Amino acid sequence: MGTVVDDAASVEFHAFFERHYAELSRLAYLLTGEADTADDLAADALLALWHRWDRVRAADHPAAYARGVVTNLARTRIRSAVRERRRIALFWSQREENTENPDVAGVVDVQEALRRLPFRKRACVVLRHAFDLSEKDTALALGVSVGTVKSQTSKGMAELQRLLGTQGVPQRMHATLGAPRVSPAVEGVRTGQGGGRDR
Repeated sequence: MGTVVDDAASVEFHAFFERHYAELSRLAYLLTGEADTADDLAADALLALWHRWDRVRAADHPAAYARGVVTNLARTRIRSAVRERRRIALFWSQREENTENPDVAGVVDVQEALRRLPFRKRACVVLRHAFDLSEKDTALALGVSVGTVKSQTSKGMAELQRLLGTQGVPQRMHATLGAPRVSPAVEGVRTGQGGGRDR
């Protein structure tokens, strides 16, 4: 796989793992809404990074590269889940649940509203407002332009405000998304520990 297996690389990767694992798990959770799989996605991403560590360690923004890998894995996971739900619906159409109207007043949970956004808008909003990344760092993580980040974040926030029916969405996002319900392995993110960022 082209992996450089030597003591220096191993030590360097271990330090990267310790610094970013919790952050990547939190990102996976916020993108998928699946606490049970957040650790798995972060671990899969870090395994992929280790297999190309010689390239990653030489990158200008290794953390942005890692966030991009997690984002891609999360997107694949969501698409797979959607396909599975559609297959089940074909066989159990009589049990198919009605889609909840996103305009109803009962939609007050920030995480639930966030999951209603298209994936790119959701990723931009999460990275910008839950992770406090700059527009440039968000663009690096997602492999898009800064202009795309600006427009998708703006549209995403407007949509969240519409869904939540309230002002002050950024503050509510920080209050809610700053303490995600994830597994004990990433409990440290509740207090902001383990979420180092490369700027």
